[in-house]
Amino acid sequence: MKTWEYTKVKGSSVKIDNWMSDAMGVVEGGCIYSTLFRHPEEGPKEYEIMISMFPQENYRTLTHITMYLDDVPGSSAQASAFLSEKEINILNSISLNGISDTVIVWKLMADLNFAGEAEMLMESFEALKSENDPSVSKIRGIVIKPAEVGRLFKGGLSSNGKEEVRRGYPSTLKGGCFDLAELYGDILGDCDGRNVLLTMDADSWIMSITLFKPETRLVKVGMEIPDCPGGITQALNVIAGWNVNLISVFSKVKICYQTMYLELVMDIGKSGKSAEEIKGLLPKAMDSLNGVFSLVEFSELR
Repeated sequence: MKTWEYTKVKGSSVKIDNWMSDAMGVVEGGCIYSTLFRHPEEGPKEYEIMISMFPQENYRTLTHITMYLDDVPGSSAQASAFLSEKEINILNSISLNGISDTVIVWKLMADLNFAGEAEMLMESFEALKSENDPSVSKIRGIVIKPAEVGRLFKGGLSSNGKEEVRRGYPSTLKGGCFDLAELYGDILGDCDGRNVLLTMDADSWIMSITLFKPETRLVKVGMEIPDCPGGITQALNVIAGWNVNLISVFSKVKICYQTMYLELVMDIGKSGKSAEEIKGLLPKAMDSLNGVFSLVEFSELR
């Protein structure tokens, strides 16, 4: 599943497409919490803004709960009742029917009352199941693990990681856009026209907005390559000697064991070559590879 997209800052606003905001629960008019980070001097990224619907002070008690339920009327209500009786707050959640099965999988982000409560919750559930208690008769199983949202915020210049600059006050998404200037304009300055990478962390229900350095020149390349061991390696070896920095790699099978589509986004800012030069060099370089390689798409993200 592709969990990112590229866009541009317009004025001071970053447009978040509906498919991303819907998937991450970033609701129009809702309260959004954000934190600004600065990336190290090395690399093409300059700043990154983490956004979510959860306050940063709650991250320690956020927990993933996956519940496996009988696909029968009342099972979701029973599961909800089991958690509510323990005063566990269900936050974002999604349920789906298991493929080729008669089970519902309900994945939740929940806020526990205190760290360590997960073990007590499991003990209570297992005790009720062993006694065939009707209150959990439609719940087949529960899996609980820490959300560990804090891992996304770890770093520091001493460890060559990103550095936290500021936690913004709660803001809102307006017209599907996040306004950079409202919270961070004094730091970011004029961002109009800057390249931006939007990334989703589906497990944590968190999004990031990454701003690239002004000198970054992003190019998107799409090519059809052989669907075989070494196909991607050959394609990447073509550009390995051009001093380009790969930002993202996305591959998907077109004809199984025959053809694959490979999408690359790369920074050519330090290559010493123009986008047009690289566009001309790619087909010639691919002609010498083992198998059928063809350039399908090439565009500079201006």
